[in-house]
Amino acid sequence: MKKIVTIIGARPQFIKAAPVSREIRKHFTEIIVHTGQHYDKNMSDIFFEELQIPKPDYSLNVGSSSHGKQTGEMLIQIEEVLLKEEPDYVLVYGDTNSTLAGSLAASKLHIPVVHIEAGLRSFNKKMPEEINRIMTDHVSQYLFCPTQTAVDNLKDENITQGVHNVGDVMYDAVLYNLQLAEKSSVLENHGLEKNSYHLITLHRAENTDDQKRMENIISAFQQIDKTLIWPIHPRTKNKLEGYGIRLDEISNLKVIEPVGYLDMLTLVSNAEKILTDSGGVQKEAYFLKIPCVTLREETEWVETVQNKGNVLVGSDTEKILAAANSSYVSEYQPAFGDGESAKHIAELLKR
Repeated sequence: MKKIVTIIGARPQFIKAAPVSREIRKHFTEIIVHTGQHYDKNMSDIFFEELQIPKPDYSLNVGSSSHGKQTGEMLIQIEEVLLKEEPDYVLVYGDTNSTLAGSLAASKLHIPVVHIEAGLRSFNKKMPEEINRIMTDHVSQYLFCPTQTAVDNLKDENITQGVHNVGDVMYDAVLYNLQLAEKSSVLENHGLEKNSYHLITLHRAENTDDQKRMENIISAFQQIDKTLIWPIHPRTKNKLEGYGIRLDEISNLKVIEPVGYLDMLTLVSNAEKILTDSGGVQKEAYFLKIPCVTLREETEWVETVQNKGNVLVGSDTEKILAAANSSYVSEYQPAFGDGESAKHIAELLKR
């Protein structure tokens, strides 16, 4: 049986890996390497338990540091694992430093790279994620795209070999995990009712590392006349404290600790509206037909905007308020596959 080494290290990758692991293990031996890019218990261990992902065979415990140092340490350790395991494929997800390190280590050892979520482009090279995804696509042999837009992006860069539009594995995960999420008590625990609150998630460096942007965003939150709930990312919390921005003065805002994926899915699926800078949350909102306000200037998930499920507002206070208070309705179109993406990936690799 052929062997696949899967590299994961960040919260969204755990979510994507669950349906894919279930399918590829029917045909391949899978070795999971957890880089430790997200090392907080609330941001990693709980996902393996909740989503029934097999425990990692290797935990590299790289942790948080500068982009160069983190990627370099991962590269060194992943190479050691690959030399030992001698896999037939290395499988990477998305656009994190773990993705880049895994794809570089594999390509230098002439091991075919499988990139799930290939072809995404924000066309903003100031984003580290954009560099990671471009580099990974250009060294991959198998490029599994979530949308036709992604296929077209690759074609524009002269990448046409090994490209397949399989749909979005995150859609698979949402459909599967919605059933598991029915047992979540997160709404009751925080005194929330369905369609009675706006959910906030905010973690991208382009926002959190810019004090002015954060001040503008928080100013908008202060003026939204709705219950707001915010499972706050530890890094975001530290940044706000460093800027001297107080959240306890916003009377309608509930700030809570990060929650597990099933609780988060429950919060997303029952929200009236979502304010986020997360790519994954944008998509989950779209799948579940919840209106989304994205606190960025651009998005890789252009279909969500084209089909009016998502509005881009950046950090402009007035734009955030206008979108948060509007009553637009998603013109949902099935742009992200049939919910069987993992099965399509496993079948293509088997062939």
